[in-house]
Amino acid sequence: MRNVTGTLVLAGTPIGDLADAPPRLAQELAEADVVAAEDTRRLRRLTQALGVRTGGRVVSYFEGNEAARTPELADALVAGERVLLITDAGMPSVSDPGYRLVAAAVERDVRVTAVPGPSAVLTALALSGLPVDRFCFEGFLPRKAGERLARLREVAEERRTLVYFEAPHRLADSLAAMAEAFGTERRAAVCRELTKTYEEVRRGPLDELVTWAEQGVRGEITVVVAGAEESRDAVDAEELVRRVAVREEAGEHRKEAIAAVAKEAGLPKREVFDAVVAAKRRDG
Repeated sequence: MRNVTGTLVLAGTPIGDLADAPPRLAQELAEADVVAAEDTRRLRRLTQALGVRTGGRVVSYFEGNEAARTPELADALVAGERVLLITDAGMPSVSDPGYRLVAAAVERDVRVTAVPGPSAVLTALALSGLPVDRFCFEGFLPRKAGERLARLREVAEERRTLVYFEAPHRLADSLAAMAEAFGTERRAAVCRELTKTYEEVRRGPLDELVTWAEQGVRGEITVVVAGAEESRDAVDAEELVRRVAVREEAGEHRKEAIAAVAKEAGLPKREVFDAVVAAKRRDG
């Protein structure tokens, strides 16, 4: 038997244009006993745009205090209060604070519901021009180069469309790592400033997107990458080694020869490199 009456409401907020706020959001802001906001200054701008006042107390709830504040909010829920959780943009807990509080509410048998709202993931998918029937969201890539490349190699053969968030100052490096892990010809789309004044979607193979991003990109970024081809003409390891050898004999350095063969075959450079190394060990 339930012995609590509180409700946790996860509210989607606009990812750019404040006019995209769901109609129910204003009502929830006015009626909530507690509004937990990632940034209280942004909350103030949002309420002014919606022409509404928060009816309950407002507390900050962001990455730095999420662990410490979750028990306090969970207690409020158990006490019967309606807690509204909003983040700076999009849905709480999707690469934003919220997961801890949802888990705590579920553990205490508190009702959890949502006010659906804009989503950078779904918006970017829809605009990308890439297959959207099956996809997986990978969030942010690791900041360190080695960890980032290792994470990408884990999904190099994933056939579903991949979606990533990325910071603008790391975009060129991340796209270059994707080109190395997935192959330079893999199709992708970089979506920036979605629903904002300077919205832009840049589509093309990864090597072209790397060149574009190296010139400098600003704004909030979502990257959509096509999945691996379900069927392609397989090139066995011996043929890859032969092609590299032909290019070396023609005067190319091995590194350039491997990169060229990988691009021709639509394979990650690492796969061609590994084939060459294995052949060298085998042949002594």
